[in-house]
Amino acid sequence: MNRLRALLAPFLGLLFVVLLFSVLAPESFPTLYNFRTVSTQTVVVGLGAIGMSFVIMSGGIDLSVGSVIALSSVAAAAALNAGWSAAAAILAAILTGAICGLVNGLLIARLRIMPFIATLGMMGIARGTAKRITGGQKIDAPASWLPDLVSKSSADAWLGLPPGLWILLALAALMAGVLRRTPFGLHVVAIGSNEATARLCGVNVPGTLTRVYALNGAFAGLAGAMLFGRLSVGEPTAAVGLELDIIAACVIGGASLSGGEGGMLGAMIGAFLMAFLANGMNLAQVENYWQEILIGAIIVAAVALDRWRHRRG
Repeated sequence: MNRLRALLAPFLGLLFVVLLFSVLAPESFPTLYNFRTVSTQTVVVGLGAIGMSFVIMSGGIDLSVGSVIALSSVAAAAALNAGWSAAAAILAAILTGAICGLVNGLLIARLRIMPFIATLGMMGIARGTAKRITGGQKIDAPASWLPDLVSKSSADAWLGLPPGLWILLALAALMAGVLRRTPFGLHVVAIGSNEATARLCGVNVPGTLTRVYALNGAFAGLAGAMLFGRLSVGEPTAAVGLELDIIAACVIGGASLSGGEGGMLGAMIGAFLMAFLANGMNLAQVENYWQEILIGAIIVAAVALDRWRHRRG
């Protein structure tokens, strides 16, 4: 029952946002074309939210994910420019993200550096590396099928939605199974609920946390490949502040920043809510600074609600 209530709240929030902007921007918001647009915008945040869910449920946080996404998009563009296939470029992006995540995991799990500090450092390292590789300029790449994954008018669209969205939903379903049905997923929840108790129960806490951050980095790398597909260039200055959208999607979806709570379905609902919110505010011609204020307020409100719920429990 508690889990159902936790999912119902973000779903009602998503429904409210859709109805609100259907009234505020009735000519352009509630259209099939706009919903396809939102679906393509959800892919990057949604992929980031899958990995971030594991991090938050383990009791950690990753502030570097936006910079890692940008670096991975640059890696995909560089791979295509080197003559690699599109599939190899995606793998290069995933590997880039996984390496960044692995470094985060080793710093946090082995050296016991606080997640906030370790990932804050990686934020600067990844962004700086992306700018160093590109000289601060975008990287154009040869044509490939990668942009078709997140194209609103892709010939490979199924039920009017781009392949990238179906990949996102399939991976979310897969990782939901990993979270709830495998020892790794159960260990992640156990660590986030009570790390000391998890150690006493025989959980390999350092090894699990290292894998959690590496997994988060791999999903950030895949998100970077999708971002490259959407922009068609490797942009070192892209995804600035995207970590806030990703964290907000997880928290709105029911993940507790105290650890031990969350799920893939809630994270996906949160990702769609953030995408519809940004899209609706753009169509309603709301100034960008109000969007940033609102996202910050949503994060604070969601965390405050989570704290209140825990005190009440």
